[in-house]
Amino acid sequence: MGIILWIIFGGLVGWVASLIMKTEGQGILLDIVVGIVGAVLGGWLMSLFGQGAVTGFNLYSFLVAILGAVVLIAIIKALRRV
Repeated sequence: MGIILWIIFGGLVGWVASLIMKTEGQGILLDIVVGIVGAVLGGWLMSLFGQGAVTGFNLYSFLVAILGAVVLIAIIKALRRV
């Protein structure tokens, strides 16, 4: 994907993940970062299970990225509690 699509994809994924994890109000830049890092993390997690990673702007990639972003937010929340 091109850089513009990664930014849009990351923003959407980060926003949805923040809604799921109830961390609204973190801003568009943090949503983009969480979405992009979540997509990478989700792709890595899915490769551990023998599945494909994020391959483009499609539903499967969106779900994988949301999974990774939710895991990332959960890890960050756990580290903030310590």
